[in-house]
Amino acid sequence: MNIDSEWVRAQFPAFAEPSLQGQAFFENAGGSYTCQQVIDRLGRFYRERKVQPYGAYAASQAGGAEMDEARSRMAAILGVESDELSFGPSTTQNTYVLAQAFGQMMQPGEAIVVTNQDHEANSGPWRRLADRGIEIREWQVDPETGHLDPADLENLLDEQVRLVCFPHCSNVVGEINPVTEITALAHAAGAFVCVDGVSYAPHGFADVGALGPDIYLFSAYKTFGPHQGLMVIRRALGELLPNQAHHFNGDVLYKRFTPAGPDHAQVAASAGMADYIDAFHAHHIGGEADGLARGVAVHDAMRAHETKLLQPLLDAMAARNSVRVIGPADATERAPTVALALDRPGAEMAQALAERGIMAAGGDFYAGRALEAMKVPKDKGVLRLSFTHYTTQAEMDKLLNALDDLL
Repeated sequence: MNIDSEWVRAQFPAFAEPSLQGQAFFENAGGSYTCQQVIDRLGRFYRERKVQPYGAYAASQAGGAEMDEARSRMAAILGVESDELSFGPSTTQNTYVLAQAFGQMMQPGEAIVVTNQDHEANSGPWRRLADRGIEIREWQVDPETGHLDPADLENLLDEQVRLVCFPHCSNVVGEINPVTEITALAHAAGAFVCVDGVSYAPHGFADVGALGPDIYLFSAYKTFGPHQGLMVIRRALGELLPNQAHHFNGDVLYKRFTPAGPDHAQVAASAGMADYIDAFHAHHIGGEADGLARGVAVHDAMRAHETKLLQPLLDAMAARNSVRVIGPADATERAPTVALALDRPGAEMAQALAERGIMAAGGDFYAGRALEAMKVPKDKGVLRLSFTHYTTQAEMDKLLNALDDLL
């Protein structure tokens, strides 16, 4: 099935914005464009429902209902129960709150496994628990490829490990890690699993229920939505961890790990992400399907489109001796987030691309541990090129032509 790019791009006002005309967007890993459905819901909430929700009057009831709708519909797409999904200000903040909860539950001498492939958001908060006597064990990447080998994790697991943290895919390596296999290894050793899905979710929402982790986190502002962090915590773990919210919210699973009041408008607007999935499914696939099935079908269609566009870019860069492509050379094994180590700073290259109408970025992208492990010079970092399903072949051609000129 081919994606109808004209229809897709019509759902995103940015593509009709005069100030963005002539520019190709290749920094989606830093934040995607927002779909019209989210913008409409956010605007409506601020116009009609910007009151304390869940009250006795109509505007308040409508606001609360829309917040509940966002949680229930997104949970259905993710294959989990509605109260197993909660919202917070960002994935980094959500992870920090979780780390506080684990720090209260765990005993000195118990261990957490982290990786050096992660964005710092799913590494730093856990590493800080060493100050409480928690042992931190590092699952390390292959220094040549950036690959995380599950066999290396097995060597780190024993009865002291309570939690294993790793990314669905790294925001610089791009390789899609085998979540179900890794989760099974950790569970067999008696450990819980926390998966950072931030760099994977923009390419199709995962069926978290089928994958099996206890925690799955991602950021709505990278999945066409508002600046919220979405956090799945499966019930068995969520009820075991100490409450981090007001004491009177401790018996409500989706409130237990939200210490502050939620951003009502942005939570409500997150239902627009489900609207977009539904509209995409109706236009491209059709037929009756529940939320989970629609999410899976749309995920597969997005991945197929992105994989087709990605392979020529990987091939072109692999053919250049002056370019080191971080991560797999096979598009089916990775997300379309491509980090290139060059003979000049990535930020300098991004500036040169900007002058040619290509929006990209350079640096370490909060994944300094991974780049250091792969011996990428800190003063150069990488050029990162990232796209999603609304990217077109014409934009890929423009990118490749610009890279040819500059390399």
